[in-house]
Amino acid sequence: MTNKANIFGKTALVLAAAAALTGVAASPAAATGGPRVDDALQREVAQHVLEAGPPGYLARIDNGRQVYTLARGVADKKTGRPIKATDQFEAGSNTKTFTSVLALQQVDRGRLSLDAPVEKYLPGVVPNGKNITVRRLLNHTSGLFSYTGDENFFANMAKDPQHVYTDAELLKIAFKHQPYFAPGKGWQYSNTNYTLLGMILQKQTGKSMATLVQERIAGPLGLEDTYYADPRATDTGEGFAHGYAIEFATGKPGYTDTSSWPIGSWGGAAGAIVTTADDLSTFLSGVLQGKLFSAAQLTQMKTTVPLPEAFPIKGGYGLGLFKTDSPCGTVWGHGGDTMGHHSTAVATEDGRRTAVTDSTGEPLEATENAGVKRYYEALVFGADAVTTCQMLGRPVPAEVLASLRGK
Repeated sequence: MTNKANIFGKTALVLAAAAALTGVAASPAAATGGPRVDDALQREVAQHVLEAGPPGYLARIDNGRQVYTLARGVADKKTGRPIKATDQFEAGSNTKTFTSVLALQQVDRGRLSLDAPVEKYLPGVVPNGKNITVRRLLNHTSGLFSYTGDENFFANMAKDPQHVYTDAELLKIAFKHQPYFAPGKGWQYSNTNYTLLGMILQKQTGKSMATLVQERIAGPLGLEDTYYADPRATDTGEGFAHGYAIEFATGKPGYTDTSSWPIGSWGGAAGAIVTTADDLSTFLSGVLQGKLFSAAQLTQMKTTVPLPEAFPIKGGYGLGLFKTDSPCGTVWGHGGDTMGHHSTAVATEDGRRTAVTDSTGEPLEATENAGVKRYYEALVFGADAVTTCQMLGRPVPAEVLASLRGK
């Protein structure tokens, strides 16, 4: 499994990647009267995550009967400050759901048409823009190359981590590559799609993405600890979980604190949100309960295209939202990876149950080694799936537990 070639999407929806182990789909358990979250198992999850490299781990699980929280490890390796379940963190590609909401609100306002070409809104900007619709940007069927897939992108970032990218710079990187396929002829996760959506939104409204997120999402839902980093996190002291790029190749893991890096420039509308587990849970519930746009737009958001057969996750992708057949049932949501965080957010279709996690470490290497392999086994194929099963009140499959435990 490669790492930096497709950050924000390399695990795509890491929340349920254990589907690659079992491929089992099941119906969610009833919303009431189910089992309580197994605290001993969640503490074991945290132990294995920390052993796999991340300095800190937090989880929030609402299984319809209780709201369970857990935090283990440190939020800041320099000071040794313990991580808390209420800490803010970089949410990476969970941002795509926020951007999609803003776009669908524009559809409700009559300002945007899902099936209109990008050329209508950004004339002369996108190669073959007359054949790429807004919908194809939202559901990753545009075929446009992801700028994070450029072989030099992260190497250049390592040389100058404080460089603040412009949208034009990101598009220049993307468009020097040939498309993955003709518009509408395949599916490929691409951060370029969401850079373009952010450009459309800002052009139409005359407002920054940071302002739009605050005025149209965070404010209405009461998300007091959620904002769009512009270009970086504004307060990384008490109450913030630092993120770390982990280098495994040397044997003993090496850590680089990436919390001051400008996630809002290179992540942008594809990955710039800073939030908490409480807020991300409230947001995802609000989305699935149609609190931010019309019922018609919720239907559009949940209209999925199938994921490729070779993709490790079974399910489909809607408009900024995955539908995934996890080992314990069908869930909706997204996941996110930045240079220092791995987060997940899932919910039942009615939004009444949610599970949010964040791990404060991300492999630095672009190739697999023993450390990277164990990171993915413990975190992506283990911890994330266990948390989803706990949310749904389902027994955790033996294959998932084996992956978590490295067996």
